Amino acid sequence: MSKRDYYDTLGVNRDASDDDVKKAYRKLAMKYHPDRNPDSKDAEEKFKEVKEAYEILSDGQKRAAYDQFGHAGVDPNAAGARGGQGFGDFADAFSDIFGDIFGGRGGGRSNVYRGADLRYNMEISLEEAARGCEKQIRIPSHENCDVCHGSGAKPGTQPKTCPTCGGHGQVRVSQGFFSIQQTCPTCHGSGKQITDPCHKCHGAGQVKTHKTLNVKIPAGVDEGDRIRLSGEGEAGQNGGPPGDLYVVTHIKAHPVFQRDGMDLHCEMPISFATAALGGEVEIPTLDGMAKVKIAAETQSGRQYRLRGKGIKAVRGSDYGDLLCHVVVETPVNLTERQKELLREFEAISQGDTAMHNPRAKSFMDKLKDFFG
Repeated sequence: MSKRDYYDTLGVNRDASDDDVKKAYRKLAMKYHPDRNPDSKDAEEKFKEVKEAYEILSDGQKRAAYDQFGHAGVDPNAAGARGGQGFGDFADAFSDIFGDIFGGRGGGRSNVYRGADLRYNMEISLEEAARGCEKQIRIPSHENCDVCHGSGAKPGTQPKTCPTCGGHGQVRVSQGFFSIQQTCPTCHGSGKQITDPCHKCHGAGQVKTHKTLNVKIPAGVDEGDRIRLSGEGEAGQNGGPPGDLYVVTHIKAHPVFQRDGMDLHCEMPISFATAALGGEVEIPTLDGMAKVKIAAETQSGRQYRLRGKGIKAVRGSDYGDLLCHVVVETPVNLTERQKELLREFEAISQGDTAMHNPRAKSFMDKLKDFFG
């Protein structure tokens, strides 16, 4: 299959300048780089195409030969050994791409890093999650040393320019025709070297401390929700901005309610008599007690829904529901008179099981069918 035109591959005109060619290459190489497209064969092939096109068009002699003779003019089998200025340009552009992908910075600038984000796990009650609350937390922090005022150097002295990187914070390492920038191993990217460190912070420029923060928990937060406190994370390096603090909420187990999104669930024990005859029972909600009317002949497992008695949505004004699951409680610690009445009731009921115990009758019929 014939190769694509190199200019089409990079998406530039035939009269494009060297800078335009380089910009187009860097944009496409960033897009199709294997590190950004793992397990993508298509991206890998396109990256190779872009690389080959730039290798030719970044070299003045090769570009002229390609313009005159097409692909045949730059065929390595016909043109001999490769060389020329193009490899230097290719190495510079490729090192820029490595810098963009892996976080390096060129142009002689020292490394400036944003501080890391921090996580704080906060345990709150179900009531606090439902209504919202305000909490105080105490977290470790760093602040500028009050002796050296953040310079890291002993008072009366100044940090010196790093002799390894010349104050740039980075060094260039060549591997074949690749040239990759790396953080300076001597100053670790600061561009400075402290020969006489401060006695309090030992050259760090910062000291460990603690700070107290107020955290507003909105009503309706759920397990694992995150609350972002901007700029309260780890301090940046070399003048970089601080990271953020993420407060992650964890809801304590509740003795009565179980939460499911915006809804609440609870068990509602009722007596045998109430289940059979119906009645009214009181159950707890997050807003106090509520009355529920129990229909006659209610069975265990029946569900009663109290609308709007659940959890408020974090965003919006909607509320979930409270779902009460009926559990018919078997009486215990019976007196002799109670036992006598139950035996009498059972004897009367046996006369017409199908009418009084339809589920039991259905179950026995299924057993008979099963065993033939």
